[in-house]
Amino acid sequence: MAGAREIRTKIKSVANTRKVTSALQMVSASKIRRAQELMRTSRPYARHMRRVVAHIAQATPDYQHPALKEREIKRVCYMVVSTDRGLCGGLNSNLFRKVLGDIHAWEQKGVGVEIIAIGQKAAQFFRRIKVDLVGTVTHLGDHPRMEKLVGVMKIADDGFMQGKIDRVYLCCNQFVNTMTQRATVEALIPLPAVAAELERESTEDELHPSPDVAKVDRATSWDYLYEPEAEPVIRHVLNRYFEAMVYHATLENLASEHAARMVAMKAASDNATKAIGTLTLVYNKARQAAITQEISEIVGGAAAVGG
Repeated sequence: MAGAREIRTKIKSVANTRKVTSALQMVSASKIRRAQELMRTSRPYARHMRRVVAHIAQATPDYQHPALKEREIKRVCYMVVSTDRGLCGGLNSNLFRKVLGDIHAWEQKGVGVEIIAIGQKAAQFFRRIKVDLVGTVTHLGDHPRMEKLVGVMKIADDGFMQGKIDRVYLCCNQFVNTMTQRATVEALIPLPAVAAELERESTEDELHPSPDVAKVDRATSWDYLYEPEAEPVIRHVLNRYFEAMVYHATLENLASEHAARMVAMKAASDNATKAIGTLTLVYNKARQAAITQEISEIVGGAAAVGG
């Protein structure tokens, strides 16, 4: 019964694994509703802020903030938002694959790249490869707070304002529904790049145009009326925009994480159930064969003694 004993041990091991995956599935199922509420509350504000700054980028204000002007790209920064924990399917790997494709394209053009990692998985991944990791923040929890993000946002903002980097991208998983999460890489600054992205997204989706599109007649010279002055108003708006976009990205990624983990752990639990059924069938066959062999030996021995 040595073979049957080994199979029984495997069945017990798979059953223990199923208990873990089922528990993780239930935990994510209980947290996903709250994460979706946070994400959906933040999404309209973030989208409106993106549309506002895209309009500002197409104006001709008296005060020219550095973020309002395109410049030659010599170095770019990617702010990559990932999860702190694993067991969420290909959520992180799909995002990292997309970012690495962009990094490779920039490096072929001779453009330098640096990374700011938000989330432990991103920090661990980009430490292992030859990329300049300039800032990290981890363990944001299920209720991300702006205070924890201020440090990495300042690194990116100071780098752009001082001319060390020429473009900043924000990378995260966008929540579509429970079954679908989309890896996205969006320009954060300068603002002309944001306006160009919005126009391109609307052009590509002609059947369902984006409500965020900011199309303005570029041949017309126009501007907003600022009170008290353009400089403090634009600075304030851009600060709020930067904070809103980064914070919203963490909420999108949090909702995506719980959805992906719930689906992945359900699939793992179902596979464990199938494996247990297969192993049980093999165990029963091995046990039956062993019993049959023992009976045959007993009958053969009795026949030999009787003869």
